[in-house]
Amino acid sequence: MTNQDISQASPADASATPDSLIVYPSDFPIKVMGATHDTFHDTVVEVVTQHDPTFHPGRVEIRPSSRGNYTALTVTVTATSREQLDNLYRALSGHPMIKYVL
Repeated sequence: MTNQDISQASPADASATPDSLIVYPSDFPIKVMGATHDTFHDTVVEVVTQHDPTFHPGRVEIRPSSRGNYTALTVTVTATSREQLDNLYRALSGHPMIKYVL
């Protein structure tokens, strides 16, 4: 969908608030970084699934740091509202295994 398509979309096509550039629902990538640990991936997937029950673990990209001390995950969620994204960011940012959320 192009920017022109978004600006011409009717309310029946998608839900967007006037102060948001995101059209809901949409795929939304989130980068999550933390120290490399055996359960890091599963922990992030668990937190994400609490906020997006449709999330599939196959939608996770894994990138270890060059020395292997840290792991970066990109999770692509189905964003349904600003509130959902805000709650997900708070849950991820507040988790002790997670250092950064972008």
